[in-house]
Amino acid sequence: MILHICGRSDWDAAGEALEPPSMASEGFVHCSDPGTVALPASRLYPGREDLVLLEVDPALVGVPVRWEPGVREGRVEESGPWFPHVYGPLPRAAVVAVHDFPPGPDGTFRLPASLAQR
Repeated sequence: MILHICGRSDWDAAGEALEPPSMASEGFVHCSDPGTVALPASRLYPGREDLVLLEVDPALVGVPVRWEPGVREGRVEESGPWFPHVYGPLPRAAVVAVHDFPPGPDGTFRLPASLAQR
């Protein structure tokens, strides 16, 4: 399982596949795993109340999924966590569950209980 963070309205508006802006700018869809998803969420979306986590089965995406080092402040972090990148649009059929992803009182994120208790 891999996870993709997006706004609920973006997911609701997606047709057969989700194509976030990173598809045009970087050529892939940013994803995370359960152990790392709070890192980009808290850094990029602090306090944002409209997010969902798309639970994605990588075997169903139909395009390459590559695990690559994260980039912070323009630098590749080879020694930091690696993240899954989906090299094509994210098909709706590959999303096996959608989880609400609200921030905590301090504006940071934690893995939702619906995923943490598995």
